Amino acid sequence: MPVKELSPIDVYKLLPRTNCKRCKEPNCMSFAARLAAREAILQECPELLEEKNMAQFDKLWELLKPAVKTIEIGVGDNKVTIGGEYVLYRHEFTYFHPTAIAIDVNDEMEDKALVEKIQKAADFSFNYIGLNLHLDMISIRSTSNDPKKFESTVKRVAETTHLPIVLCSLTPAVIEQGLAAVSQKKPLIYAATKDNWKDMADLALMYKCPLVVSAPNNLSLLRSLTSTLLDYGVQDLVLDPGTSSDEGFMDTLNDFTMLRISAVKEGKEDLGFPLLGAPIVAWSKKEVDATLNEWKESYLASALIVRYADLLIMHSVSGWSLLPAVFLRQNIYTDPRKPVSVEAGLRSFGQPNELSPVMFTSNFALTYYTVASDIENSKTNAYLLVVDTEGISVESAIAGRKLTAETVADGLRNSKVEEKVKHRILIIPGRAARISGEIETLTGWTVLVGPMDSSGIPKYLETRWKEEVAKLST
Repeated sequence: MPVKELSPIDVYKLLPRTNCKRCKEPNCMSFAARLAAREAILQECPELLEEKNMAQFDKLWELLKPAVKTIEIGVGDNKVTIGGEYVLYRHEFTYFHPTAIAIDVNDEMEDKALVEKIQKAADFSFNYIGLNLHLDMISIRSTSNDPKKFESTVKRVAETTHLPIVLCSLTPAVIEQGLAAVSQKKPLIYAATKDNWKDMADLALMYKCPLVVSAPNNLSLLRSLTSTLLDYGVQDLVLDPGTSSDEGFMDTLNDFTMLRISAVKEGKEDLGFPLLGAPIVAWSKKEVDATLNEWKESYLASALIVRYADLLIMHSVSGWSLLPAVFLRQNIYTDPRKPVSVEAGLRSFGQPNELSPVMFTSNFALTYYTVASDIENSKTNAYLLVVDTEGISVESAIAGRKLTAETVADGLRNSKVEEKVKHRILIIPGRAARISGEIETLTGWTVLVGPMDSSGIPKYLETRWKEEVAKLST
């Protein structure tokens, strides 16, 4: 049943309906509503896990399971989860598990270069509206096709980082040596093909690892291999339909799209697995200027993220080429039902005193971090009141009555900022000018309308606020 057609009643009918509250909800209907909204999991209901209720559990699982199977790679705190998606379009519901990005190394790299690249990938970090954007995995290719050399490289990678690993070779003997080196780390095996599928399947079953199924540019063969592997007993699969750049670029996007449509809209369970893309193919032909390879890899990665790739294998670790992909990934994989927000309350910048300015903004994360950055750039000691607007920007919050004179008054009162300053002057965003009079009437504070854009804050504080301070000091 498509997600948008599922109602809490459908779920409630299959719950124990004892209202035991062991799921920490007041009743079973409330828990059913959370299940239908994918805000809870079946395992949170202890009674469903009892033997007598297993039939109901199985029915609920069939009702609630995602169209794309969830696959875990790695172990412990660093394990990566891919797949687990329910819908084709983000606005229909939400996407759950952000596309994992793996950085490629190979078994013919010199040790110093190998370690440096792994550490650069592991240390990659960028703070974006309060979120830490990072890379997820290391992909190890056997370019030597030497089992011993591959095993040695896999061991070195495992010693250097705790990031999950993708083992890449089409030779089962090479993969087996690599698996022996990291048998407890649950790496992803790449890849089973029409020529080696049985040997690769045996390794996946023996080591209990997920397995990539690869059939470049041949969806019919890919589906046949997947069905064969499922019948053989391998259940944790990742599909690789092939990645092409240049002339084959549109075919690649079409293949990814058709696979996801088949899983979500047509309910083809043998195609309901995470998809692997390889933007690394942008390096198959080295350009005179490597920047062009990085640019190609970056746009390939971005296109594949949009077209449902759950895992990407990339080569470059240049910040400028990776940032577009990690930014796009973060924006697409936020829940459209829950705006990205920060906690409401009073923030201090620098060391504000009783004559420092008091400003306010909304708790929409992008708005807050933009305003905070501009205040920091002004090098002014100041207070910033973050008003709870349910994660909506200033202008939209005013239009939707989430930001009102009442919410501002509540914020001022709860923050007790009046105990920190001797003035009663509040600088409000220019886009909140229309409620300035209401704020003055309700709070008793004098309202100054600030700039329309927060980039004007430094100049505003340097000029307009200094005039106010001069008045306060006389």
